[in-house]
Order: sequence, then structure tokens, then C-alpha cells
Amino acid sequence: MSAATERSRATRPHALVLAPLRGEGREILESVCEITYEPWIEQHPIRLYQAEDLAKRLHDVSATVLVCESDNVNGPVMDLPLRVIGCTRGDPNNVDLAAATKAGIPVLRAPGRNADAVAEICIALLFAVNRGVVVADRECREAQIYRDGTIPYQRFRAWQLAGKTAGLVGYGAVARALKWRLEGLGLNVIAYDPYVEEATHSLDDLLAQSDVVSMHAPVLAETRGMIGAEQFAAMKPGAIYLNAARAALHDTDAMVAALQSGHLGGAGLDHFDHEWLDPASPLAALPNVVLTPHIGGATYDTEANHSLLVARDIAKVLAGERPDHCANPEVFA
Repeated sequence: MSAATERSRATRPHALVLAPLRGEGREILESVCEITYEPWIEQHPIRLYQAEDLAKRLHDVSATVLVCESDNVNGPVMDLPLRVIGCTRGDPNNVDLAAATKAGIPVLRAPGRNADAVAEICIALLFAVNRGVVVADRECREAQIYRDGTIPYQRFRAWQLAGKTAGLVGYGAVARALKWRLEGLGLNVIAYDPYVEEATHSLDDLLAQSDVVSMHAPVLAETRGMIGAEQFAAMKPGAIYLNAARAALHDTDAMVAALQSGHLGGAGLDHFDHEWLDPASPLAALPNVVLTPHIGGATYDTEANHSLLVARDIAKVLAGERPDHCANPEVFA
């Protein structure tokens, strides 16, 4: 290694990277920083830092750049001389934004990083629910194809999705990625979002018209529990309910009641309160429900997307430029 290269490395900032990085984004970050690479998702067992331990780790490696995904970034972390925090989430809710702003630390984010991935699992859940894929698979494996003297064609008949109406509640990046996929399958797509001009339907109208209702709203005070007994009752008989966003958007007990009564035709769910479903939950016993454990965004492409978004903005901050995706832009005022 030449002396010039050694001097260049010595003067580059050091980044502690706790999120998975891949592709061009990782190459960009490596070109502007020295890196300690310890992605949380590749640790066995999984490791997420609490603030005190994170502050110590940052101090130990002399890092002035932090890239994280789910670690708790608050308290003593904000007392360190950090130049920038890159959070690979669309919403950096694991970072104390107010404290970062007070400390003058820009917090970067990665909007839309998993939009295509989550849209794809919504399609998977929709087909699995509508065509009874999970139950049919189990019956094949358990030699129950002709159970009770019936044939599968009798038990698994369903209405095709083409020609039906899908209603999207919330119209952000994931909903937009889902819209064209649904339209490609022949569905008519409508949307409700009071903050988006293109979403032209009220919630009441959407529920009354939709054969499929898919949730894409953020969890806010006004959206928490927004789909309850009244809203499930307002849906079409036999409608399918999808939620690959957050379970906090619906009343689970009301949903279970609507499913048990048969008014709700089925549900596809990719999230549960506290990131865990009790096996004794009524949801686990319902054959018209398909459950996945919050894996909508679990693609390598999501990691490549957030790597590029965050790395580009870190490079800009280190070069004295304004980043494109900053959660607290007031730090540049």
C-alpha cells in the first residue's frame, strides 16, 4: 500500500455499519469511509444494540458515521461526535430525531426501499387466500385429497380475481407498487388517502365497493384501529382483507369475528402485534386466513435499494452537500 493510500485511509471517516449492505451502495460507502461491518441480521443470535451498548461500540471503533436499521439510537449515542446517521428504514422510528436534530446530526432514511417486495407478498397472500392454496397443499401432503367423499373441485371453487375491485387504504410507495400489479391481473383499483390527491375515494365508499381491501396506511393516532367492527361490517360479503403493513391498523377481535361469521371471506396477514402470534390465537385456527411472519420486505433487493439510497446521501453529507432523503432537514438550516 502506498503512503498516499495510507494517508487517505487515515483521514477518511470510520463508519459502523449495523445494517445489511449489498451492491452499488456498499461500494459507494466503502469509497468514502473505512467500515466496520457488523449487520444485525447476520449475527447468531440476532443482535440489536440498546443505546448504551451502541454508544460504547461506536466509541471503541472511533466511528463518526453510523448506518443502522433497527438498533436503538438515542441517549448517549447523541453525545458522540457523529457526522451522520444513515437509517435504512423508510421511517427512522428507531432514531431519536429530536435529539439528533438538537445535536446537529442529520438522519438519513430510505423511502420506498421495500415497496416492490411488500407489493409482491400482497399478491402472494391474495392468491393464497382466494384459492385456498395453503389448505390445498396440506391436504395433498396428508392424503386428504378425497376427504369425506368429496373431490377438490368441490371444496376449492372460488371467484376469479379478474374483474373484481381492490381498494387500497393508504396510497404511498407500497400501494402504488401494488396498484399496477393488481391492474395487470385485471382488477379495478381504487384508493383512499386523505393526503394524496390521486386517491379519490372516501373510506366508506372504498369499503362498500371493494372485493379486496388492502392496508397501506402508516400507524398514526388517527389510523390506529381504523378498521374495526363497523368497517368490517361495511365490507362486501365475502371480501378479502389484506394487511402487510401493521396489525395496529385493525381491531383483531373484530376481524376474527367477521371471519368466523363468514361475512369476511378471508384474510392475508403479514404482521401481528409485538411481532409474534400466539399459537392459541383464533387466527391460527381459521382455514380462510393465511399468515406470514412479517416477511414482506425480506428480499435481497430491499437491501440493495436501501444501501444505494443511504450510501449516496452519506457521500453527499461528507462532501458538504444536502442529502436527498433526510428525516430532519432542519439541521441544515
